[in-house]
Amino acid sequence: MIKELKYVFYIIIIFFFIFFISRYYFSDEYKKKSYRSLKIVDDNINTFSENIVILESNTVDIIDYVENQKDKNKKKYYFWELLK
Repeated sequence: MIKELKYVFYIIIIFFFIFFISRYYFSDEYKKKSYRSLKIVDDNINTFSENIVILESNTVDIIDYVENQKDKNKKKYYFWELLK
């Protein structure tokens, strides 16, 4: 008997929890607060984006292309011989 009452009590608590949570999140007051906070964040992003300093690009001609010379008389080095 006590076990069944315990289960009923758990089910009632879960039901009330879901009920009150859904009631809060679907209320107009919560929607107003969430929209206000989103608007504030958007306004902050806009104000900060207007004040951003834009740096000039200094990467013009940064890559130097080296021509590889194909020299067939080049000496081949071996790793172990270099260590000796």
